[in-house]
Amino acid sequence: MNPIDERLLGMTRRHFFGRLSLGVGTAALTSLLGKDLSAAISLQGPQESAQKAGLPDLPHFAPKAKRIIYLFQSGAPSQLDLFDPKPGLEKYRGQNLPESIRKGQRLTGMTAFQSSFPTAPSIFKFNRHGNSGAYLSELLPHTAKIADELCFIRSMYTEQINHDPAITSALTGFQLAGRPSMGAWVAYGLGSDNKDLPAFVVMVSLGTGNTGDQPLYDRLWGSGFLPSRYQGVKFHNGPDPVLYLSNPKGIAPGMRRRFLDDLAALNRKNAADYGDPEIVSRIAQYEMAFRMQSSVPELTDLTSEPESTFERYGPDARKPGTFAANCILARRLAERGVRFIQLFHRGWDQHGNLPKQIRNQARDTDQATAALVLDLKERGLLEDTLVVWGGEFGRTVYSQGRLTEDNYGRDHHPRCFTVWLAGGGIKPGLTVGETDDFSYNIASDPVSVFDLNATILHMLGVDHTKLTYRYQGRYFRLTDVHGEVVKGILA
Repeated sequence: MNPIDERLLGMTRRHFFGRLSLGVGTAALTSLLGKDLSAAISLQGPQESAQKAGLPDLPHFAPKAKRIIYLFQSGAPSQLDLFDPKPGLEKYRGQNLPESIRKGQRLTGMTAFQSSFPTAPSIFKFNRHGNSGAYLSELLPHTAKIADELCFIRSMYTEQINHDPAITSALTGFQLAGRPSMGAWVAYGLGSDNKDLPAFVVMVSLGTGNTGDQPLYDRLWGSGFLPSRYQGVKFHNGPDPVLYLSNPKGIAPGMRRRFLDDLAALNRKNAADYGDPEIVSRIAQYEMAFRMQSSVPELTDLTSEPESTFERYGPDARKPGTFAANCILARRLAERGVRFIQLFHRGWDQHGNLPKQIRNQARDTDQATAALVLDLKERGLLEDTLVVWGGEFGRTVYSQGRLTEDNYGRDHHPRCFTVWLAGGGIKPGLTVGETDDFSYNIASDPVSVFDLNATILHMLGVDHTKLTYRYQGRYFRLTDVHGEVVKGILA
């Protein structure tokens, strides 16, 4: 269809329903577009659109956490080299992975045609730490010091074996693009405690010596079919942390305010005429951008932080865009009531030369991660902030490529991996789940990515089966038709 004709057709439908201000037309439109429409059309001015406090029936019960900090390790960290020690593997070094362990499970195209699958024990030492006796690799000395604050789940699994569908599934509940991200669901359901900052903020960092490996797409923090105001706002390193936030040259704040007021009046008229909630989302986004012109520079100005902060977070803490600097910003965002804060750190996709690369990744993330948890605890924020650390899946016990005494690679492995959680009503000093002797299959207490997401929502006081949105005739939710709360890790 000609795009102009298509647009006219769409406008005609919206115009028809929008003109039916009462009766069956409004009821039908509300049913089609979801709960958000009735709230959107009722707005009288731009200020109200910036004050949205979430859905009226949420939270469903008393929350343990007010906010989430999700430290997503993109590329899939090796559980075998960080959290899941298998000292007995040394006797199998170089031997082919037994078929009784592999059980015919599918492999990626990167190793499916290897002539052998040599077992590759980790070259890194593990020790127990804290009163809990949690096992951690020598690569994570700072995380080891906070072991008693953490709850490790060693028995995570996913159905996806490649990066993009696995990350998409973990963060949106479905392997194909198009659904709202977890942060968007939370923003939609619970809103924000700070009218001057978004409910959902995203930051991305890249590992040392890494040139990019797996890409991260904006849809991973997108709003999908939810109104666009719920998508994550990405912060950048540079003079403008949020792109296009500054006024153009020659435009004073007062002039910008008058312009936005006039534009909002026109947009409200269009919203009344056409009944399109996305128009009201645009009003809300313009208003949020105006507020962020003052709140973001104050947030990202770290000159007020004492020297001890930078020493605690590590040598990269003063470099904008690093994981360490982003962790400081995450704490500052949490202090200001931002609901969902997501840090992506790229570079964990180690198909070859894993020992060298994982050392770099651990160096980039270990100290800052521990500092963030300690910082939150000292400020009284950890008790109502849930921190989550993990990637999209794990790595294989067998070597991808040539195995030597000090070098190996590992392929994707969805059947078992490790994540940890801290604060926000989670039981500290706990390790849940076990894997077999090869860290290839789950031996006890399996936890799916849907279960993890259901638990994260639960800590916010949200029943994952009830946070839904009607789209194209179906009620959707973050956990799709899956997911059970992992009750054993609740404090």
